[in-house]
Amino acid sequence: MTTYTSSPNHRLPGPQHGSRQLPIIDLSAADRGPQARALLHAQLHSAAHDVGFFQLVGHGVSEEETGALLRAMHRFFALPEADRLALDNVNSPHFRGYTRTGDERTGGSRDWRDQLDIGAERAPHVPGPGEPAYWWLQGPNQWPAALPELRTAALAWIDRLSSVAERLLHELLTAIGAPACFYDPVFGERAHPHLKLVRYPGSAGDGADQGVGAHKDYGFLTLLLQDQVGGLQVQREDGLFHDVPPLPGAFVVNLGELLEVATNGYLLATNHRVVSPAGATERFSVPFFYNPRLDARVEPLHFPYASAAPGVTTDPDNPLFAEYGFNELKGKLRAHPLVAARHHAELLSPA
Repeated sequence: MTTYTSSPNHRLPGPQHGSRQLPIIDLSAADRGPQARALLHAQLHSAAHDVGFFQLVGHGVSEEETGALLRAMHRFFALPEADRLALDNVNSPHFRGYTRTGDERTGGSRDWRDQLDIGAERAPHVPGPGEPAYWWLQGPNQWPAALPELRTAALAWIDRLSSVAERLLHELLTAIGAPACFYDPVFGERAHPHLKLVRYPGSAGDGADQGVGAHKDYGFLTLLLQDQVGGLQVQREDGLFHDVPPLPGAFVVNLGELLEVATNGYLLATNHRVVSPAGATERFSVPFFYNPRLDARVEPLHFPYASAAPGVTTDPDNPLFAEYGFNELKGKLRAHPLVAARHHAELLSPA
C-alpha cells in the first residue's frame, strides 16, 4: 500500500485531485422484478470490479434511524473532554473506546481526528496458552455514563447495517456469478463488526491536513455515513485521488482486502483517504466495517470471471493472513501505538 500525504492546496507533495462522483447503486432494485435486478447486478458488477467504491441508495435505513445515531454522536462529542477521556482506549486491551485527536496513525503519520471505537458487545476473551493473540480484540465497549442513549443507538446501528451489508454482499456475489450465500458461514453470531464515530476538528495547527492517510480496509465491506462537509478522496484508475461529493441519504461503500483476496484481484480494494476540513470547520462521519469472525478463514471464491482476475495487489509492508483476526490485530497494533505499548508490548516487533 502506497501512502500519500493529502493537500488540496499542494502545501505538501501528493497526487492532484478533482471531483468525480462514484457510481450510484440502488439496492431496492433487487425487489422490483427480474429486469430491474439484472440491471442492478450489471451496475454492481461494474462498480466493484472497476472502481471498488460506490454510493449506495435504496438501502432501507430510515431518516429516523440515522437521526437517532447522529444526535447521540453529536452529544458525545459535545461532552466535556474529561468525560470523553474517561473512555480513553488506552485503558482497553481490546482497542475499544475514545481516541484523542492525533493519537491514531495511518502509514506511520498521525490522523487529525478524534473518535469512539465500538464493536459487538461481548465478554473479553483473553487468549489462553496456544490461542491466537487476535482474541484480545473481543471484549466490552466503553460507554459514557452521562449518555445512555449512545449505547442504544450505536448497537442498533451495528445490527441494522450488518443486515444491509449482508444483503449487499449477497447481491454482489450473485452479480459476479458466485453463490450468494458462499460466505455466510464466516459471519453469523460471532461476526466481528466495527463501528467508528468520528469527528475531524479542522486542520492541524502545523498545517498538516491528513485527516486519515491513504489506506485500504481489511474486511469485506465498509458502509460510510458522511455529512455534507466532504473530505473523502478515492484513488481512481488514473492514479489520482478524487473528491467524493456527499450524496444525501447514501452510504459510501468500499470493498475491503478480503474480497480482493477472495477473488484474486477481480474485485477491488481501493486506496482512499480523508483531507481535513479547512480552518476550524468540523466534519463528522460514521464508518461501519462488515467483518467476519476473528477465526474465519476466507476461502477463494469460484465464479465465472475468475480467469480474468489480475491477481492480488502485493505489499511487503502489509502482508495478508489466512485468518481474518490476524489482519485486524496487525492493523490495530499499527494504528493505536499507545494501546499496543501499554497492553501488547510482547506482540510488537523489535525496533
